[in-house]
Amino acid sequence: MSIVRDSFHTRIGFILAAAGSAIGLGNIWGFPTQAANNGGGAFLFIYLIVTLLLALPALYSEMYIGNQAQKNPVTALQEACAPKSARLGKFAGLFGLMGAILMLSFYSIVAGWMLSHALAPLSELVGFNGAAQWMETSSLGRNLIFTPIFIVLTALIIFQGIHAGIERWSSRLMPTLFVMLIGLIIYILQQPGASAGLEMYLIPDFSQLTDPRLIISAMGQAFFSLSIGVGGMMVYGSYLKKGDNLGKLVASITALDTLIAFLAGLLIIPALFVAQHNGLKVFENGVLIGEGQLIFHILPNLFDAMGEVGILVGLVFFALMSMAALTSTLSSTEVPVSYLVEDKNLSRNKATLAVSLVVLLASMTLVAFFDPLFGMIISWVNTFQLPIMGLFYFIVVGWLWSRGNRLRTEARQGDNRWIALWANYLRYVCPVLISIVFINVAFG
Repeated sequence: MSIVRDSFHTRIGFILAAAGSAIGLGNIWGFPTQAANNGGGAFLFIYLIVTLLLALPALYSEMYIGNQAQKNPVTALQEACAPKSARLGKFAGLFGLMGAILMLSFYSIVAGWMLSHALAPLSELVGFNGAAQWMETSSLGRNLIFTPIFIVLTALIIFQGIHAGIERWSSRLMPTLFVMLIGLIIYILQQPGASAGLEMYLIPDFSQLTDPRLIISAMGQAFFSLSIGVGGMMVYGSYLKKGDNLGKLVASITALDTLIAFLAGLLIIPALFVAQHNGLKVFENGVLIGEGQLIFHILPNLFDAMGEVGILVGLVFFALMSMAALTSTLSSTEVPVSYLVEDKNLSRNKATLAVSLVVLLASMTLVAFFDPLFGMIISWVNTFQLPIMGLFYFIVVGWLWSRGNRLRTEARQGDNRWIALWANYLRYVCPVLISIVFINVAFG
């Protein structure tokens, strides 16, 4: 018996859901950290170029495969690579599914930190200062409580399906996130010391632009920010009707994602310099102290120094971060859920429960062995998993997909000059560009 697949009901609902998948901690937490550690303006400059030349085409390729197949990522890649490379396609789909689980394992921990920091100001407002301090202090106990809470929040939305769950909640969360971000930027830029952060962020040091490690950091960040490489965008594309204008949709998603990443940099990097102006140590030898976790040490102290208004600012900031995290975990969770529903005939509720338990187990493993595993898993996902899957999507669309691939047909026939040019760009240029970056890092 065939399964009736849920779908997105509106174009704006899809754009907000897909943009929500892309717009998350990768933008608001990861991007400013990477920018601050990699030369500020130089990183921003390379990031924008890599997004245009590689990340946008990779996002298009991933969504195109899902939209044409109308199946979950494992089956979609298997069918796209059939008949000769069907096993390779299925393996790649399962590899992406594993990447989604790995991403969720560390993402849920960081999201739990955001959630606890969002609740801390509320506790302080009602007089529970001890609870507020505990929520702001890194500890095993805090991870054991807030990581499962966030996994449950994600599961509750996934339970409701595509339209009633993902589309509806993304349509609510995304506009709220944008308004809160703009408000915080306006406030922070008025503080003493913010101008130095703006200068670092917006004025590139062009001598750094040829560093291959900066380039691959920017590429990994661009792929991570756009949720490319774990199948989330592929499964979202599969919930669209065939024939929808993917080009415009992908351009809209990429533009929104890049805008939020840019705005996050306008918020976080000046905020770090405001904290430095107030006497807090932020950088050592040009590198953020504590890297990605610095915002949990520096920004709460900065908010405390602002007095009563700082409590409100801290609440808004970490609520923003929590919402950004939630919109991103939805798509990654939908990847294994859709596979279990369609290929293993589980109900959505059972599939969601099973996936949530696996993610919980993986997250608790990272919590238990935090020092050796946490950074390693993030590095694996960002610098290898996502770019290598992006490369595979180009190869599938350009070379392995022999049946029903309109792009390859256009490339061969050349009837539509622009589509043929786009198809050949995906087929030849993008794989070469990604490969060059990897070779430079390996042998540079």
